Amino acid sequence: MPFAAYLSFAAGHRRFLSFGFVLAFASSFGQTFFIGLFGPDIQRAFDLSKTEWAGIYMVATLASAAVFTWTGKLIDRMDLRLYSLLVCGLLALACFGLALINSLVMLILVIFLLRQAGQGLASHVAVTSMARYFEAGRGRAIALASLGFAAGEALLPIVVVLVIAAIGWRWAYAGVGLIIALVFLPAVAWLLADHPARHQAYLQSLQAQNDAGNAHGQGWTRRTVLRDPRFLMVLPGVVAPPLILTALFFHHLTLADAKNWSYAWITGSYGIYAGAGIVASLVAGRLVDRFGAASVLPFMLPPLAAGLLLIAWLDAPWVAWPYLCLLGISTGLLVAPASALWAELYGSANLGAIRSLVTALNVFASALGPVILGGLMDRGLPIEFVCVLFAGYAALGAVLISLALRRVSSR
Repeated sequence: MPFAAYLSFAAGHRRFLSFGFVLAFASSFGQTFFIGLFGPDIQRAFDLSKTEWAGIYMVATLASAAVFTWTGKLIDRMDLRLYSLLVCGLLALACFGLALINSLVMLILVIFLLRQAGQGLASHVAVTSMARYFEAGRGRAIALASLGFAAGEALLPIVVVLVIAAIGWRWAYAGVGLIIALVFLPAVAWLLADHPARHQAYLQSLQAQNDAGNAHGQGWTRRTVLRDPRFLMVLPGVVAPPLILTALFFHHLTLADAKNWSYAWITGSYGIYAGAGIVASLVAGRLVDRFGAASVLPFMLPPLAAGLLLIAWLDAPWVAWPYLCLLGISTGLLVAPASALWAELYGSANLGAIRSLVTALNVFASALGPVILGGLMDRGLPIEFVCVLFAGYAALGAVLISLALRRVSSR
């Protein structure tokens, strides 16, 4: 039974896996779905139009992506305990900042910090640490830690809406800062108390591979990775989900209008997306450990393309469920295989630098996705037709991934 293997694996590594889960959950506080819950209140507080708020958010996100190529690679050089505590501290500071600021300049800075510490660094720490310190169980470790992302998406929106209604948006974000400072920071310190022994064992393993002349153990640098044709071929497909999914979720109410669906129907069906993503992620983690990430990743984009074609061609309300299910499957098949792939191909010595580059490109794509979809619709293209274009892009990305990894997966 595949999930029995998860239970025994989780029991044997519960402390470090819990650390990954906590960081993944903490990343929620800087993710679009969470910040978006405060959007209307922020617009009223700073007298912003929807376009101005979206512009501020895009600028801050793009700036975060640019800086992340430097901040993300520091995980390769710094003690994981210090690095993780600094990330949590920066995230708490950003939360307190959003609760206190009163100027547009400070708003841009605080959104930048939220995106950098939350969406960027917290998720980076969660996934990179699992990929680095697990080898035989790398896929399962990433999948289990990634449940923190799904938990945040499932639980926080309902709680936050109630808290904002009760105490206001500023006190709500201040409360998040307090929780990070008083709960998450001590939890991270405790969960990593045994990390020096883990890191020493990792260094000994790395040295043994180096002494044996194993290039995989020595690891590639970010510069040499950028010259690898496999990386360049895989990249368009890997950035397709953040580009397409962010665009769709940002404009889902426009899609509902085009289909004559109620807003409550499309947003109330998001649980289908989260549930499918969780199941697919756990299955993918097990498959990565058994067959390798290069064998699993090519199956990531076909469900996305199928979901896009389904929503483009059919208008019945029931279509929302299989559509969101297929999108969730695609998301679940992305996280563990894509994260494990870089360690499989390029080793773990410079994994933080390599993942920070990929993550920065994903963030950049997620910032452009809503703009691309909105721009095409402003030019008169129906959202259904744009979905067909996106499906074509996803299909092309799947072909490129298959070609790039064909020889790797056949080894």
